[in-house]
Amino acid sequence: MPLWVCGCCGALRPRYKRLVDNIFPEDPEDGLVKANMEKLTFYALSAPEKLDRIGAYLSERLSRDVARHRYGYVCIAMEALDQLLMACHCQSINLFVESFLKMVRKLLESDKPNLQILGTNSFVKFANIEEDTPSYHRSYDFFVSRFSEMCHSSYEDPDIRTKIRMAGIKGLQGVVRKTVNDELQANIWDPQHMDKIVPSLLFNLQCGEGTESPVELTERCFRELLGRAAYGNIKNAVTPVLMHLDNHSLWEGKVFAVRCFKIIMYSIQSQHSHLVIQQLLGHLDANSKNSATVRAGIVEVLLEAAAIAASGSVGPTVLEVFNTLLRQLRLSVDYELTGSYDPTSNIGIKIIKTHEERQLQEAVIRTIGSFANTLPTYQRSEVMLFIMGKIPVPGTCLNAHTLFCSTHKHTPITHHLMPEGTRMIQVMLLKSLVQVTAGFQTTNMLTALPSSFLEPLLSFSLTEDPEVRLLVLTILLSLIDRHDNRPKFSTISIISDISVLKLKVDKCSRQDNLFMKKHGQQLYRHIYLGCKEQSSGRQHYETLYTLLALLSMELANEEVVVDLIRLALALQDLALSTDESLPIYNRCAVHALAAAYLNLICQLTTVPAFCQHIHEVIEVRQKESPYLLPEDVFIDNPKYVPTTLTPLFFLNLDTVLLFTHVLVLGGSGYNTERLATPYVPQYTDEDRLSKRKSIGETISLQVEVESRNTLNISLFHYRIESVRRCLCLPPVDSVGMEEQERERRRQVVEKFQKAPFEEIAAHCGARVQQKDHFLFIPFLNKVFLCSDVLTLPPPSPSGTISSGYGQSQSRSVPVYEMKFPDLCVY
Repeated sequence: MPLWVCGCCGALRPRYKRLVDNIFPEDPEDGLVKANMEKLTFYALSAPEKLDRIGAYLSERLSRDVARHRYGYVCIAMEALDQLLMACHCQSINLFVESFLKMVRKLLESDKPNLQILGTNSFVKFANIEEDTPSYHRSYDFFVSRFSEMCHSSYEDPDIRTKIRMAGIKGLQGVVRKTVNDELQANIWDPQHMDKIVPSLLFNLQCGEGTESPVELTERCFRELLGRAAYGNIKNAVTPVLMHLDNHSLWEGKVFAVRCFKIIMYSIQSQHSHLVIQQLLGHLDANSKNSATVRAGIVEVLLEAAAIAASGSVGPTVLEVFNTLLRQLRLSVDYELTGSYDPTSNIGIKIIKTHEERQLQEAVIRTIGSFANTLPTYQRSEVMLFIMGKIPVPGTCLNAHTLFCSTHKHTPITHHLMPEGTRMIQVMLLKSLVQVTAGFQTTNMLTALPSSFLEPLLSFSLTEDPEVRLLVLTILLSLIDRHDNRPKFSTISIISDISVLKLKVDKCSRQDNLFMKKHGQQLYRHIYLGCKEQSSGRQHYETLYTLLALLSMELANEEVVVDLIRLALALQDLALSTDESLPIYNRCAVHALAAAYLNLICQLTTVPAFCQHIHEVIEVRQKESPYLLPEDVFIDNPKYVPTTLTPLFFLNLDTVLLFTHVLVLGGSGYNTERLATPYVPQYTDEDRLSKRKSIGETISLQVEVESRNTLNISLFHYRIESVRRCLCLPPVDSVGMEEQERERRRQVVEKFQKAPFEEIAAHCGARVQQKDHFLFIPFLNKVFLCSDVLTLPPPSPSGTISSGYGQSQSRSVPVYEMKFPDLCVY
């Protein structure tokens, strides 16, 4: 009998085919014949070598039923395949899976939504099965592409469209589950797949429609994908997110971009957080010439990412993070000043909007602070020094290469910063330091405020710009306040009982004592000069008062307390001086500040005589001169009512209204002799360097030569006038002397600008060889007419000190007759 005749006879058909045929009922509505399905499953488990043939035959029947539109039988075939997959885990399962995937592919290629959903559901079931044997040749490229396409379905019926999109999301989730743990299928993380999967998920994450929105499902799938990403796969997973946000202009809205990266930061492993941050920084650099709104959106995302990142997870390139952000600040200022993103072109490609650039700058500053808050103390100190090194010195011209040592290929070569640009950069970087130092806690002030940081910071407190000075003071307050006492001194007032403030005061440590010995005089000097600035306003004086109070709380020992009292009395003298051109408000403010601080320090020292003196003066002021107290000065409408207030008026104030350095601390353990010595700030070259306004005035040769070989004439005149007033002598004509001094300085500057180097060197050498100090002796003899009055107890070179107890002592030698070693002569 011919073989083809046997094929027509049902009894001669292979058993696996008969078993497969028996599971299909005559009416597809009746569903799968369960009894026959059990027989087929038992046969497959008993003869696993037949499993691949069973799969091939089921695939053949399904293809035929699809072509004939017999969808009921299609559903029965897929149900049978699912049950066989769940039951069979033998070594020959791979060949059966190939048939299964072929049938799923057939369904997904159909244009019928129901078949697409049916195929997806079967694939998801398959994805949840853990196979015992690996597959060396299986590929899921088609499924990635097809499921991604389903995620973007544009079917007319909204409900069906939503179902198709959700099926696509489930399919992508199944692909990830099936491949991510299979070493042989690691290519799922390749860009060719991630560029399809991630945008499809983001598309559905953004577009939630219908009653059954796919947004929640999408977010779960996205989180699962990111949670399975290893160290080397983070970049491939995040890059499509950046591209999607770029292509659909989603940075400008910020909300969706922030949401995406919150999902990313919370989903990935915490030790990989710095990789995401580095990618964002690189993307920010790549968009350096894009609009401010786009850059601001990226910066806002960075801000949120930094807040989520675990402490210390910024990675090994911490300074590069801050360098990138500071470079963006620099570029934003450059764009704002030039009005163009391309300095090589006369016409900007895009219109620069100043308010948008300002918003970007503020966002960068907040981000710098957010990054700093994630760092340990030692790294934050490094960042502080790093930022301080970026702040341009007043009067200098900097470009992108000198301001930022590490440039980026996308950073344009810009022109030199003009003075306004330099000032803007100073303000921006100081605001960044304010953010970095906020909440900074340290037990050792020597490490928190090293000389390399404190000295350049204090130099900016002498600039003419009031905003810069205020920022410097704010930074100092953040670093000195270690017990959160700062808010309690936010306003200046006369406090009758400081116990209500509940101040936290610890004993000054050895490290704090060393810090004040090293830097105390610098701090006093800058406080004094800050009060002397004509442009200082209410905020400046309130901040200076807070600084004085915090020094008393945090760093004060017996010697520091005496120095602070001397400083407060010197501020009072400053407000009384007719030599200073302080406005009337500033004089009242300095008087009020000194009164408030002395009221505070007297209660901290608890010396009865001292407290009594301070309270007596304050009571008199309250009755007679309220404009010398903070309650009437540091308000919106200051109440210095008398219209006759002039510098001469302050000079002639009644002594009962003034604090004195009378030895009211006697017997208290404080150094009363030191208190009796008036505080006089030492003027240095820093004063001139910090206030230079042009390149010509930055010539430091004059400063070097003149400061070493001549006295500071202005300070010298001030001291002479003080001596003359003590001796009741008529004042000298200082106007002519000032004119001569100004002309001499102009000639010296011009000489050092134009003269050859050899001539300057010869002139300096000749000046060094001269004994200039002898030229002042005749002049001093004329000034100190009454030597008996001006004779002071001499220091060690001149003789012994009179004890004042009737003991015979050596006669004191006048200061101007003392013989000092050459190295001691100025």
